[in-house]
Parts: sequence; C-alpha cells; structure tokens
Amino acid sequence: MSEKRALDVLPLAAPLRDGIGRRFEYLRLSLTEVCNFRCTYCLPDGYKKPCHRPAELTVEEIRRAVGAFAQLGLWKVRLTGGEPTLRRDFVEVARAVASVPGIRRVAMTTNGYRLAERAQAWRAAGISAINISVDSLDPARFAAITGHDRLGEVLRGVEAAQAAGFESIKLNAVLMRGINDDELDAMIDFVTTRDLSLRFIEVMRTNDNAAFFDQHHVAGQGVIDRLESAGWQRLPRRPGAGPAVELGHRQAKGRIGIIAPYARDFCASCNRLRLSSDGRLHLCLFGDGGIDLRPILQEGDQSALTNRICALVSTKAPAHRLHEGNSGATPHLASIGG
Repeated sequence: MSEKRALDVLPLAAPLRDGIGRRFEYLRLSLTEVCNFRCTYCLPDGYKKPCHRPAELTVEEIRRAVGAFAQLGLWKVRLTGGEPTLRRDFVEVARAVASVPGIRRVAMTTNGYRLAERAQAWRAAGISAINISVDSLDPARFAAITGHDRLGEVLRGVEAAQAAGFESIKLNAVLMRGINDDELDAMIDFVTTRDLSLRFIEVMRTNDNAAFFDQHHVAGQGVIDRLESAGWQRLPRRPGAGPAVELGHRQAKGRIGIIAPYARDFCASCNRLRLSSDGRLHLCLFGDGGIDLRPILQEGDQSALTNRICALVSTKAPAHRLHEGNSGATPHLASIGG
C-alpha cells in the first residue's frame, strides 16, 4: 500500500489537547526563514543566512508532517515564513498540503511582492485564504518600514487576490508608535468601503528588538476601546480562527481584527501549533525552543510521529511569558513564522 493511501485509511485519533484542555485545530507551517523585505520590527538589517542553516523540509516531509497533524484533528494549515513564496516549489507545497485528507483550509501569509501576477496560480493550487502585510498606505512610509518601494505593487496584488476568488483576504498591519499609528483612521477608512479584513498587530518583543519594542509598542486594547466607542462591535469567534478580536460595523463592508498578545488571557483560547522550516515543533511562538521531528519524518513511521506530537503537546505551557520580558528562544518573527 502506498504511503498516500495509508494516510487515507489511518483512523483519526482523539482531538489533540494539551494538559489544560485546549484543543488544537490549526498548524502554522513555516516553509523558509528567508525573507526579501527588511521590516523595521522584524529584520531591519535584512535576512542574514546562518553559517550552518539546516535544509528546509522537502515536499514529501511536509506532506508526512501535515498528514500526522490531520490525523490528530488539525484541519487548518497556514503557509508562512519568512516569505514562503521565495521557495521555488511553493505551488507544489501548497498542492501537497491541500491534498492531505482532513485538511479543509489552506491559508498563506505573504508580503505580497509576487501576488499581482501569481494570485490565480496560488488559488488554483488549493489556497483559499490569504494574509497580506500592509503596514502603511503611504508609499514613502511603506518603503521606510519594509525597505521596498512596492506599495502600489502590493495593493495591485490585493485586487488580484479578490479577482482570483480567495474566500478570505486579510491585511496585516503592525501598529507602531511614532511610525504608523497616525494612519489608524486612514486604514480603518480603507476597509470600511472594501470587503476585506484589516488586522492590527501589536509589536511583539523578541530577542533582537527589545529597544524597538520599548519605543514603539502600542497596546491593542486601546485600539479596541477606540473602535468600540465609534460603534464597532465584537463579532463571534469563527471556527478555527486565530487569536484576533474581530469587530464589525453596520456601515462598513470590511472587518477589523486586533491581535493583542499582551492582553489579559490572550493564551486561553490558543488553538495553534507551529512547525519550523527545518522540522521543529514549537508549542508557543515565545517558547524555549523547538523539538526536532525530522528524524521521525524521515523514517516515515506515521504512528510514531503522531504519538510524539501528542506527548509533546501535553507539555505545552499555559501561557507565554512576555509580561515578564521573556520572549523565549525566538530571535525574530521570521524564524518560525510569527
């Protein structure tokens, strides 16, 4: 029996839960830690290749990994990075993930630099949801934040994604004091007349941006309060949704989400796990490091892989330690997909 056929007939295990009962449905799969942008909050000096960077997971290893998580009840996968579309086999990866039995939704996060010409191909490969980084609507400021004068190109990509028929299109904006927080109203107006979701993300402290965080962090709760005072109302949490608090307005076509990791009880609804581009399972974005699954992936023993995942997930900590100034082993957000 082929391995693909074996995955089709393996019985589903009980839903994957950790020691405090949280259920996991969502895998963030990093395809590469390489990125071609130089965003001030993530890789201000650009990506620097380590001397001994492990090889990225192959398409077959990715399929095996996703198959194991699907057997454990995870049904949503987000392809991320770095910039995931820098992989030459990105479309092949997307098709492989979308074909895994049990996977019902494949999403991706991108800086959008190839989106205008490739949206149709990515949608045809099985990707149904896309998040696009747009940290400013001002071309000069966008260039200052990202290191690339490509705002027009990215916005054309947003239009191309709409034309390609993606079921969900979200714009991600990291809100930074003194950099783009004065654009809050303009960004809200942008989605008010468009069927898009705009998500404001708090700057998160990592091991290499402590000074930047101290200077530019904006609390997400303040944005929520401002929106609610303007008539925006919280929307019910959707199945498999990430951690964003989502709001809608009766006069707006779009929606607004706030990702506020410093908010009280942020981790209580955690439903996601992370797999790095070299095969390490990260139980938390800000944990103490990943656990290498690659030896089991290479052996191809699916039962051993699911058993190992279950054992590791049972040890997941109740919450991150960002409030203590501890961001774990995360060097920067590009390392395991944010």
